[in-house]
Amino acid sequence: MTSENLLGFDALPQTIPHFCLESFKRYSKPDALSYKIGEVWHRLSGGEAIEKVRRIALGLARSGVKAGDKIAIMSENRPEWSLVDLAILSLRAVNVPIYTTQAVNQIRYILEDSQAKMLFISGDKLWKHAENAVLSSERLEKVVFFEAEGVPESERRAVTMEQLEAAGQEKGAIDNYDELLEQVKSDDLATIIYTSGTTGEPKGVMLTHKNFTSSVVAVSKALPIYNSDRSLAVLPLSHIFERTVFYVLCTNGVAIHYCAAFDQIASHLQEVKPTIMTAVPRLFEQVYHKIVKKGKAAGGWKTSLFNWALEVGQQYWHAKDTHASVSPVLAAKQALASRLVFSKWRAGVGGQLRFFVSGGAPLSKKLSYAFWAAGIPILQGYGMTEACVTCANRPDDNKVGSIGTAFDGIEMKIDETNGEILVRGPNVMRGYLNKPEETARVIDADGFYHTGDVGYEDEDGHFFVTDRIKDLFKLSNGKYVAPLQVESLLKQSPLVSQPVAVGSGRKQVGALIVPDWDALKEALAADGIEAEGSREELCANPHVIKRVQRDAIELTREMNDYERVKRVYLLPREFSIDKGEMTPTLKIKRNVIDEKYEEAIDEICGS
Repeated sequence: MTSENLLGFDALPQTIPHFCLESFKRYSKPDALSYKIGEVWHRLSGGEAIEKVRRIALGLARSGVKAGDKIAIMSENRPEWSLVDLAILSLRAVNVPIYTTQAVNQIRYILEDSQAKMLFISGDKLWKHAENAVLSSERLEKVVFFEAEGVPESERRAVTMEQLEAAGQEKGAIDNYDELLEQVKSDDLATIIYTSGTTGEPKGVMLTHKNFTSSVVAVSKALPIYNSDRSLAVLPLSHIFERTVFYVLCTNGVAIHYCAAFDQIASHLQEVKPTIMTAVPRLFEQVYHKIVKKGKAAGGWKTSLFNWALEVGQQYWHAKDTHASVSPVLAAKQALASRLVFSKWRAGVGGQLRFFVSGGAPLSKKLSYAFWAAGIPILQGYGMTEACVTCANRPDDNKVGSIGTAFDGIEMKIDETNGEILVRGPNVMRGYLNKPEETARVIDADGFYHTGDVGYEDEDGHFFVTDRIKDLFKLSNGKYVAPLQVESLLKQSPLVSQPVAVGSGRKQVGALIVPDWDALKEALAADGIEAEGSREELCANPHVIKRVQRDAIELTREMNDYERVKRVYLLPREFSIDKGEMTPTLKIKRNVIDEKYEEAIDEICGS
């Protein structure tokens, strides 16, 4: 039975707390929310979740929080994040999420620009990171710590979550929660999410309850999501993607398991055995390269079998994707490859996964075909902070390389003047906080949001993203290059950890590449090349450069000649948020990279 038949969306007030709290009550699951401390999984039932939200909300109300107040949250993924979020929204207050990786100056900016009244923070580790920003914010009245240990004695505004909940349990407080909840309306502001700011200062995106609930309804109608499903939340809840997904899954009665750190994913997959999961291409790329590394290291007939299975899988799913005929022989080979090789891939993600939903960046066709061949479907979707979710592929209507078709109630079209993707619907933001001119620049008179992404629509209504308008660069010969397409191909190489396509204003396209050092050393050894010295020394070694360059040239050879990577420049360390090279959502700040590595770019691209 589908979620649409179970929930009766139209009968509920169109607000997030109504959707989620009704679901907790309706399904009454003993494991509505689960989290792991040490080696033990802890469960919160639907009833317990409701009571916690109620206590937190009333504790906030007793602390003076009222409609319209801005409350910030800075924490890793954990149930408290979601429970506090629902409590804030229950009071018609506004949630202001802050990434745990946000730079101190950006934390300070967000607290001041949003005029946050309170801040929830997970514990001592994050406090040490954010302390200077918090201390300089005079508007903050309270700092609430999820963990009682490590609360700074010198911080007069500090209280614990336990103390806040206790205040919500005081005599007489319980009686007025339902009255407060009933005052929440669909057009109330629910959150201000600050864009990651690849250029300039972050902008506060204002989203209403309706922006979210319309997305919940649209996704629930489009994808097969059941109350028997289990999910693993690995992406930050501070990001629009995972936040919206939480609301969708919660509303549909899915058992949600929190993963606080990426290094826990492998073990959590085995223990949770999720049936639905969201992720970003970076995760799939890492998993794929680890699998390929292991398969090629097996040696002898095992490596031959592995390589054969990969090739069969590519052929089979290319045929399926392009609606070409699949011969009985190819079908039999795929079945054999699935049993002998790909069954181990399925076991690696828990063995019960029905599908992944991927967003945030393009995923190459080669990697997509490999996972589909392994019986691990990846449905690429598309959304943005300013418009929640807009479209996705469906299990029965998937076109690899596309971002799918628009959800019900959402209009998408291509601007004929510049190829930009435009979106209109109830998912589009109210606007940017305190920036009416910026808002007017991106939402036109007809209500279409201008995404900044270049793309096209095919004859079947599937949309494709080719790049960001602002990321396109022009070579000295006048030709435009879409760096995301180039980088998507380069990521197929197991030798590449992070690629950045460069060449703006130069003669040819090049790539700055941070290698996967373990894979690179193994590849060099297989070629009979000794790779000694520090990473800095290896980056300057012509044999090492040529080995990586060989992959880059091969992977981009089917592109137009002017788009192909001609030369590469190796870097010893990964791009980072701390050094200002990446945003908190792990997007490359291309203007920073271009300036920082100007000489290197001149060297490989020609000045």
